[in-house]
Amino acid sequence: MTSQQIKEYACSLGFDACGICKAEPVSVDEQQRFNEWIDLGYYADMDYMAGNRDKRLDPALLVENARSVICVALNYYPETKQPGVHPQFAYYAYGNDYHDVVKGKLNKLFDYIRSSSPAVNGRCFVDTAPVLERYWAVKAGSGFIGKNSLLIIPKMGSYFFLGELVIDLPLEYDSPLSLSCGNCTRCLDACPTKAIVGPKVINARKCISYQTIENRGDIDKSILPNLSNRFYGCDICQQVCPWNKYARPHKTDEFNPSQAFLDLSFDKLDNLSVEEYQRIFKGSAVKRAKYTGLKRNLEALKLKKE
Repeated sequence: MTSQQIKEYACSLGFDACGICKAEPVSVDEQQRFNEWIDLGYYADMDYMAGNRDKRLDPALLVENARSVICVALNYYPETKQPGVHPQFAYYAYGNDYHDVVKGKLNKLFDYIRSSSPAVNGRCFVDTAPVLERYWAVKAGSGFIGKNSLLIIPKMGSYFFLGELVIDLPLEYDSPLSLSCGNCTRCLDACPTKAIVGPKVINARKCISYQTIENRGDIDKSILPNLSNRFYGCDICQQVCPWNKYARPHKTDEFNPSQAFLDLSFDKLDNLSVEEYQRIFKGSAVKRAKYTGLKRNLEALKLKKE
């Protein structure tokens, strides 16, 4: 099994990018950056981010004798978008839960590798374990980290789900790209809550995505005036990014929104029953915020209107 064969098969599965790098402890500079972010409390109430630091910084603690990290990216930029007057969901939440879709494809990639190398051991990860996914994607040459902290893939943009397959098989490795945002600060300037406190540094507590998804309490009152009609998540720092002029609609049927989803106006969300919520968001990442979370978010938008 060669790296090129793996990449070609990943492409046949629908992945838009695939890079491979050596599995080794995270660089000292990256360890320092991550530890400073945790020590500053920028992870807000997402305690899982502060846990398992040792595993997050060394893939060999997740997969014994790890030799390679195969990094994949899957486009989720939608062709059909919500009407602008409706409460807005982040694009990533339009279709089926990406955890299931990306992991299903990764498992097929792993099966393909094992068909040639039956003794190989490894694990698939899709935002479900302590893995610095953007760090590994950069090492694998897939893209670079923008000032909004997201992975930017040249000539493709940043609307991508990431996944990793860590295996104990040595392969040929890619090299990081020599690219950056240069002098551009559009994402920092556009963020309404100033959650991007510096290039590549996000204070989650100020982030609309955190407040409307991960936060289990009331939305911070200082955030309310800046919600606009952002109802579930936020794409502002991506929408203003010049690299996303290259964004093209995805080709993954599972990510296409249903008509019932596209029809969710303010009034329909206000009158949304538990049964309708379960039907519309069955198999969706939106369920992370739960029915009560969506109702809380809508109340926040009502307060803003007042």
